[in-house]
Amino acid sequence: MRKVAFITLGCKVNTYETEGMKRLFEKSGYLIVEPEDCADVYVINTCTVTHLSDRKSRQMIRRAKRLNPNAVIAVVGCYAQVAPEEAAGIEGVNLVIGNNHKSEIVELVEKYSGGAQKIEVSLRSELKSYEELWTESYTGQTRAFLKIQDGCDQFCSYCIIPFARGKVRSRSIESIIHEAAKLADNGFKEIVLTGIHLTSYGKDTGANTLLDVIKELDKINGILRIRLGSLEPLYMTGEMIREMSMVEKLCPHFHLSLQSGCDETLRRMNRRYTTAEFREIVENIRQNIDDVAITTDIMTGFPGETEEEFRETLSFVESIGFSQAHIFQYSVRKGTKAAEMKEQIPPQVKEERSKILMEICEKSMYNFREKQIGKVTGVLFEEQDEGYWTGHTGNYIPVRVLSEKNISGELLNVKLVENRHDFITGQIV
Repeated sequence: MRKVAFITLGCKVNTYETEGMKRLFEKSGYLIVEPEDCADVYVINTCTVTHLSDRKSRQMIRRAKRLNPNAVIAVVGCYAQVAPEEAAGIEGVNLVIGNNHKSEIVELVEKYSGGAQKIEVSLRSELKSYEELWTESYTGQTRAFLKIQDGCDQFCSYCIIPFARGKVRSRSIESIIHEAAKLADNGFKEIVLTGIHLTSYGKDTGANTLLDVIKELDKINGILRIRLGSLEPLYMTGEMIREMSMVEKLCPHFHLSLQSGCDETLRRMNRRYTTAEFREIVENIRQNIDDVAITTDIMTGFPGETEEEFRETLSFVESIGFSQAHIFQYSVRKGTKAAEMKEQIPPQVKEERSKILMEICEKSMYNFREKQIGKVTGVLFEEQDEGYWTGHTGNYIPVRVLSEKNISGELLNVKLVENRHDFITGQIV
């Protein structure tokens, strides 16, 4: 039996697609192994969101070749899509497969017979239809990611992903519900809806909306939680928020990508909303949904970000009080408008601004969690370490409890006892 190993970088969409590719290999008689187990085939599912992602992708490709110099090395994903010739130029790479050919990966691997490299990458304009990849289970996870759309039409000035993923393409609601039901049958109690631009679901077809998907998932027996991936603030209308608040299984957790708390910076980013509009959306969500977590992404050091603009961001972020924030530094991506902008910010300034923002966001995270102490809430447990089980609340707080029983995959009521900053300790009730 031939062995195949996967190395996955990047987002939840990549995680989902790796599971889908694993299923294709298993159906063709391959054994899925860890990278260290000297596989016959290595599939590196790459990321290109920052220059560090590119570097990590290249490192993982070289690592795979060292693990078995005789293996077939297949480079797939966003780095392969955006820079196919560069990926092909790395020693040992046999196949370069773009983002609309992952469903063909087994066929492409088996057709490869040594010798000349094979590059299978479509132009962005050719990425017109949603590529189906199915998965019915996840290795070592109690939550299941479920991809419902691909592509992005926003073209934020800093972002390479619309070039890597193509136009918005939505999956049929029938296909989504069928896979969700299979995941529920296999014991997954929480479904995490994911996509490249989740709130664009259905914009290309006009057939259904993200809200339609959520309501259909709410009807499936066995699914106890529906969690949403990253959401574009502009699409979160008052009506949509009110409708979502009535879906009992929907987790009170909204990840709204802010990027900057300064209107002038947002304009240069081509983000298409103002801080006032963002604040109104957050207030609307909080008015309609109890104990809701608002999490976000914030970029520091975007070209032209003055000290005054950064101070505006600090003030805005502090006033919102995010439950959690991913702070990251602007990275030049060749081919984007921001890469050509003047006034690129020095690395040391980006680093310093990131540290300041992190301090503010750590405080707001602590304060949010402190308000949860004493409450009883559901926790979906995932893993055990030294007798303690860790899981997450609906509003995505990590919780640790002491239990001698195996409670992996169980959704249990827990009293939240003590805020330890990185997690909350609790007692099963």
